[in-house]
Amino acid sequence: MTDYSEDVKKFVDSPNEAAIKSIVNYCGIALRSSKDAAMVSASDKDELARVRDKFAAKKLGLDAEAADAGIAKVCARMKDTRQKQRVTFYYLLAEETGTLDKLG
Repeated sequence: MTDYSEDVKKFVDSPNEAAIKSIVNYCGIALRSSKDAAMVSASDKDELARVRDKFAAKKLGLDAEAADAGIAKVCARMKDTRQKQRVTFYYLLAEETGTLDKLG
């Protein structure tokens, strides 16, 4: 199993472990079903729309505008990371949008 905390620590000094666990639980079996499902493709507009419409809206309670702004910030923050782990992407999105407290 991937150590999600270690990947998040590449971007955050002291990540909220409860928030990471909440994201892993939210994603469920998808994280293990395929490598593609465990990653976010920042160059795929459809993928980013799914992040906005599913995770950002349903789990974080963000409207489309706030979600899109947060997603853009996360994409910029992770631009040098070729394979963007979904858990890390979601964690950073929550952090960027001030909604980390909704996860843990």
